[in-house]
Amino acid sequence: MKCIFLLIAFAVFMQCESKTLSRCELVHQLRSHGFPEDKMRDWVCLVENESSRRTHLIGKVNKNGSRDYGLFQINDKYWCSNTSTAGKDCNVTCNDLLTDDITKAAKCAKKVFKRHGFNAWYGWKNKCQGALPDISSC
Repeated sequence: MKCIFLLIAFAVFMQCESKTLSRCELVHQLRSHGFPEDKMRDWVCLVENESSRRTHLIGKVNKNGSRDYGLFQINDKYWCSNTSTAGKDCNVTCNDLLTDDITKAAKCAKKVFKRHGFNAWYGWKNKCQGALPDISSC
């Protein structure tokens, strides 16, 4: 009985700590973090196809054993540390990328983009090179 209570409490806690942004909430967040307007539809498409706008998402294990974290699905092989100490190229922990405050995730995503462009994300490569989402009402 105690285990069931703990599982329910954990599930409720996880729901409280995670957020799924609406498309316009995402656009407003991206604007507030300085993402360029001329690439906004690409960024929205990327996030929608990588994490479905969920800040807390941890992806399945990739073929190389790495995982992707957060809104932008940033990979732990090069970009974030899976320890309690910030590290790797973005100098963050992977848990830093799982919060509703997307400041660290946004900064890291910009760094990934600066080095590799949108091609760093399979969600963008596979789904965003045609029609991009409409954000005109945002």
